[in-house]
Amino acid sequence: FYGPGTGTFLLLLLTAAAHMSLENANGIAKVINLTTNLTALVMFWVNGKVLLPLGLTAGVCSVAGNYLGTRFFDKGGAKAVKPVMLAVLAGMLLLRKMPRLERAAWILVVGGGVGNLIDRIRTGVVVDYLNCLFINFPVFNFADVCICVGVGLLVLSLLLDMRREQKAKQQKGSAPTDGTA
Repeated sequence: FYGPGTGTFLLLLLTAAAHMSLENANGIAKVINLTTNLTALVMFWVNGKVLLPLGLTAGVCSVAGNYLGTRFFDKGGAKAVKPVMLAVLAGMLLLRKMPRLERAAWILVVGGGVGNLIDRIRTGVVVDYLNCLFINFPVFNFADVCICVGVGLLVLSLLLDMRREQKAKQQKGSAPTDGTA
């Protein structure tokens, strides 16, 4: 139900930045995830790269996890689920090896989400207080800025990693294969 995957980050983004209820954000995240997963499945299928036994096993485990997670949510509600989500994310941030830029980006995204979560728990709403009077733009808060900057840094980190991998492949492909350098 909640793990360090796309759905969790969509939930954080939709609840923190779009100010949706956890129930609505969860439904929208499921639709987005289903759409991207089906698209990926079609692409893998077309290219003959589907491992059916592995996929079926993963699917059964996913359904079981979603069922158990839904039961947990129904009993405890958002107040019980959000700490679990944050604990999983904190574990991912602390235990996973990652470049500094990516770690800083995740800290901003999670920190912004936690900031909005604290507002929501304390006051029942997320308090927005930054207003750009010189342009027609929605009112926002510092936590929203952290989330947006963090997502931007994640994209930058991804692009830099892709560039590094591409350069490594090019260097590996141009290296002599006879053992001479």
